[in-house]
Amino acid sequence: MKALVLEGVEQLILKDVEKPTCDKDGMLIKVMANGVCRSDWHKWHGHYSRKYPMILGHEMCGIVEEAGELVERFKAGDRVMIPVSGSEGTCDMCKSGHGNLCESYLVPGIGYNGGFAEYVAVPYADRNAEYLPDNLSFEEGAILSCRYITGFKGVVEAAKVKIGEWVAVYGCGGVGLASVATASKMGGFVIAVDIKEEALKIAEEMGADYVINASKEDPVEAIKKITKGKGVDAAIEALGNKNVVVQCFNSLGKLGRLIQLGVTQLGPEGDASIPINPLVQGELSIVGSLSSPIQGFKPMLELVAAGKLNVKPLLTETCCLSDVVSVFKRMDNNDVVGAVVVNDFTK
Repeated sequence: MKALVLEGVEQLILKDVEKPTCDKDGMLIKVMANGVCRSDWHKWHGHYSRKYPMILGHEMCGIVEEAGELVERFKAGDRVMIPVSGSEGTCDMCKSGHGNLCESYLVPGIGYNGGFAEYVAVPYADRNAEYLPDNLSFEEGAILSCRYITGFKGVVEAAKVKIGEWVAVYGCGGVGLASVATASKMGGFVIAVDIKEEALKIAEEMGADYVINASKEDPVEAIKKITKGKGVDAAIEALGNKNVVVQCFNSLGKLGRLIQLGVTQLGPEGDASIPINPLVQGELSIVGSLSSPIQGFKPMLELVAAGKLNVKPLLTETCCLSDVVSVFKRMDNNDVVGAVVVNDFTK
């Protein structure tokens, strides 16, 4: 089968590899779509997860080719999405309902070979897959498996946005746009921040009440002006930039919550400096949120399938496997808007 194999830092090679087989409790899927995520870009650059060789790709949808004899939920021919937060089910985190924090770290493209390939063997299939609604395309489903669920859970569970609250979303990539859409549907007043006009236009389409181009004005000052000096109730960092983390924090009003969704570079280069006195004096909170356990995917999928949450504007481009490196290079220059999804695995 064709696969895009990471063999070292910035060494992503398209080659023929052996088709995988599934375990008794796993399944083999024919990949129909896989998103090109900024997390893959980080791995390509060697910022973290330096495991070689490895097939990247953790935003995948496909058709079940074969299900192991112990698999109960799925059969050949089923349309499925594979959540980024893989788990094995027996550790303390899994047992307490936090499979996204599973100690096995069975993330596609890290814990096992991922979706930049024609076929993927998914372990523990009953807990590491979900049905893709019939009215959603594979390309849409790919976006939902990582970026959208991260924004959805960040808004619903971590930020706990209430009707009438002010929400600032910094970074209008896939995670940020999903956060905008979710916060808007929950009744929040949403302020979207980015440096690209194209991304801000999509944010407006997905429900942003205000947009701020941070390349043209100070976003903290602009937010304080919009909120009449109060600041926001929740600020969501969806980019993974230490300077933006501080801007998010400084945008908060009293009792505000900073929700950190973006992953920064490992080590001191990725560490943000947060002022402690305002944290204490405003009783502010900083909460990290990582994807979602498997039980969080079904309600999100149902809302999107019912048209209650919008995903279509996020899908801006499709490509083939051999285009992925060029997409990464565009990410170097911050030249990608929305989500790019691989849907051609033949070249």
